[in-house]
This record gives sequence, structure tokens and C-alpha cells, in this order.
Amino acid sequence: MTIQVASTSTNRQWVLAERPVDRAVRESDFRLIEAPVPMPGRGEFLVRTLYLSVAPVMRQYMIDGAGIEPPLAIGDVMRGRGVGQVVASNHPDYAPGDFVQGKLGWQEYSVSDGSPYYMMYKIRQRLVPLSTAVGVLGITGFTSYLGLVDLGQPKKGETVLVSGAAGGVGSNVGWIARNLGCRVVGIAGASAKCWTLTDRLGYDAAIDYRTDDVPAQIRELCPGGVDVFFDNVGGEILDHALGALNRYGRVVCCGRIAEYLKPPDEAYRLRNWHMVGRQRATMRGFFIYDLAEHFPRAERQMAQWIAEGRMRYLEDVLEGFEQMPRALMRLYSGQNIGKQLVRVDPAAR
Repeated sequence: MTIQVASTSTNRQWVLAERPVDRAVRESDFRLIEAPVPMPGRGEFLVRTLYLSVAPVMRQYMIDGAGIEPPLAIGDVMRGRGVGQVVASNHPDYAPGDFVQGKLGWQEYSVSDGSPYYMMYKIRQRLVPLSTAVGVLGITGFTSYLGLVDLGQPKKGETVLVSGAAGGVGSNVGWIARNLGCRVVGIAGASAKCWTLTDRLGYDAAIDYRTDDVPAQIRELCPGGVDVFFDNVGGEILDHALGALNRYGRVVCCGRIAEYLKPPDEAYRLRNWHMVGRQRATMRGFFIYDLAEHFPRAERQMAQWIAEGRMRYLEDVLEGFEQMPRALMRLYSGQNIGKQLVRVDPAAR
């Protein structure tokens, strides 16, 4: 359906109020304001936000742009991806009623010209909820799939170890690895999360890093060693995984949430780094937007697995635009299980 925009509508926006330098993100770092609904100019279209996504990298957006975005000024609308519906258009490729995902920002309405900066994609997979376009069938899912398949290059019968396994990216990696014929072990930070990994997310076994002896559990659950380590955490967990690498092992460096809140001089110093050379292993980081040409391949494969019942996904959805700061803060305290989202429009499904 096409959503009508009333002439009196206001556009609520979360803007940056303070930078979380050398500390955790807090709600006072943001300010909720009202602005007029923008009108699309020539070659532009107006999108009404339905869902918004949060990711750990957003703290760095608030500080310095993370080296991948222009730095935000105090008072700027917070950056973020979302799902929305086109409600007015002067663009030949986008019509009112189209559902899209892209860089919408933390606001209820946004204008785009469809240029590469906005990473705007039409949503065509309508057999699953719209929310999946910023989850398993969006950038988060593409990160899971392409990070594991293209960089990790797992082979049937190999062992894949995943840190941050109950998070947005990690919660998809279990099913991807299993569907490729691998044994997959996840690391998470609570007994409930570990149960979720093995019961709902395709993992063969799970390690609770808060209560378990992690190196001992890796040895027990990966008796033949680790062929692929998909790392969302960094720090000490990465060190433990390096110690268990097999010959020609692959380490995929996706995130380092354990290190985000630490100043550089307090960063964890790896002790097992020598295992990369000793085991002729590879250790590689990546930026998911560099792999944009492969997004359709990832989307098709995961949509097929979901349709066939071979892949399940997990979303942690907060209700209401007012929840955006809380949603982001939940990532750093490990409260979320699955992809953390906010439903901006209560009718969106």
C-alpha cells in the first residue's frame, strides 16, 4: 500500500548531542527533535521509515566516522540503515509504494536521490517480513554470508568457530556453515544465549565465555582444531581461537566489540599471533560495502534456504522510534539476542 503524508506531518529525528569518547554510549548522547517533513526535489524520492537497524560501529560514527563515513557534527541526524516505503517520488526508478532498504538515518522521513552513497535497494523478497531487509536479507545477513563463504571459504567437513554468535551477524553464521556441511561451534555470553544457538540457530555446540574455561572448551568441542574462525569480538576470545587454528586455517575479522570501549593503550595484546605464521593461516578483515556486487547472490541463497526451512533467523525488536538510543546501548551490554531492530511504524510487518 502507499502511505499518504499529511501536510501537517512532522519528522521526528534523533540527532547527535555528545560524543562518547573513552566511554560507553548513553542516552544523553542523543536528542530527539521535530523538523518539517522534507519534500523531494528533482531526481529525488521521499521515504517513510518502517524499521531501523543498529550496529556496534555506530559508536565510532558518533566519534569520528569510523574512517568510512564523514564525521557527524553535533546536531546532525544519527546515521543508520532502515527499511521504508516510498511515499512521493520525482525519480524515474522509484515509485510511491516501493519498499526500499538503505541509509535512512534515525528519522521518520528521509529524502534520497538513489546515488551509491545511500546504498538504496528495492526489496523484492516479500515471502518474508520486511524487517529481514535490515537483518538476514540485508547488510547484516550479507556480512554473515559473504564474510564466511567468500573470505572464510569453508569446506564440507571443516570446523567453524564463531564469536559473538548470538548477535546480528553471528546468529546467521551457524545456519550458513551448517548448510555448507561444516561443524559449527558458537561463543556467546549467557546460558540462555548458548541454548538459543544450539536450539534455534543451527549451531552444533556452544561455549559460554562468562562461565566456561574458553580454551578448554574449544579443545573439547573442536577436537580436530579450528579451520575457520569468524570473529565478531576480538580481544582475548580472538587470542584463544588463534591458539586452536589448524594448518591453513582462516580467520575472518568481522568485528571487535570487546575492544570498542577501550582506549588504544588498553587494547588487548595478542599472545598467539604467531600461530598465523606457524599454521600458514590467513587473517583478513573486510568492509561489507566493498562486496556490494555480490549482495544479490547472498540474498538469493539465503532466501532459498529460508523458504526450504533450512535456515532460521532471529530478531530482537523494540517497539517505537523513542527506543533508538536504548537499542544501540543494548549491543554493548550484550542484551540483544539476534539482530537488534526498532519497529518505527507499529503497522509494519
